[in-house]
Amino acid sequence: MTLKPKQLLRQLVSWGALLPMVATVLVAYLGTVLWSLKVSFTNSRTFPSDEYVGLAQYERLFDNDRWLLSLQNLALYGVLFIAACMVIGFLLAVFIDQKVTGEGALRTVFLYPYAMSFVATGLVWQWLLNPGNGIQQALRQMGFDDFTFDWIIDQDKVMYTIVIATVWQASGLVMALLLSGLRGIDEEIWKAARLDGIPTWRVYISIVLPMLGPSIATVFVLLFTAVVKLFDSVVSMTQGGPGTASEVPAKFIMDHLFGRANIALASAGSIVLLLTVVALVAPFMYARSRSKRMKDSK
Repeated sequence: MTLKPKQLLRQLVSWGALLPMVATVLVAYLGTVLWSLKVSFTNSRTFPSDEYVGLAQYERLFDNDRWLLSLQNLALYGVLFIAACMVIGFLLAVFIDQKVTGEGALRTVFLYPYAMSFVATGLVWQWLLNPGNGIQQALRQMGFDDFTFDWIIDQDKVMYTIVIATVWQASGLVMALLLSGLRGIDEEIWKAARLDGIPTWRVYISIVLPMLGPSIATVFVLLFTAVVKLFDSVVSMTQGGPGTASEVPAKFIMDHLFGRANIALASAGSIVLLLTVVALVAPFMYARSRSKRMKDSK
């Protein structure tokens, strides 16, 4: 079928509007990924080099104690952060779904922290957790002389302070996404559950949560991505300290890229993080596309 001039012009304009985004994806994203992959196989230091060294940079990376510590910290942080955000966000969504008074204001209050800069949030929490002038000092001035809350300077507990700050910031986003899923559940399900005398908690566990599967999967991917790229909060709160106790992979990469002039090792670290994200997102995208195809075929 031959397109009319107006229809052809409209399609050309539509495709033209997409060109900047396509160019950004191909050049700024795919191009830099391929360049980083190439550099990671070389002996580059301050400037790129064509001296090919194979997997030597990856071997150095996983022989580096600081990198291994950053991976351990990231694993601990990821488990606690994702679990806490899921639980708190779900509870907040359930609370607001009860048609409480001032629902709009509450949604704004809970979601507002996510709109703030991670750097600003980190600086505020650094001040709150500072033993000399934060929560510990305030409670001691109120008469609790033996109260101690110095986690931010404790090597064994500093990662928990980063979890607290980032969970406070991200739980509102989880709440908003899960609330939209809760609002899509048919009211007839609740009516039938009440008629059958099923306890509310059982309805949520056995019926509501399985129905929220797509929303929960989306939330999990977003949180997992936030875990992998954790950087701003660590730098603003602890600078990776005390010592290297709160070191994370993104900070390791940035330090070697700009501070230690070792772009090959930094590129190897970035490729490892990228593969981690791809290993999670690819199956998720495949499952979604397969589910969509099955729905369309019915």
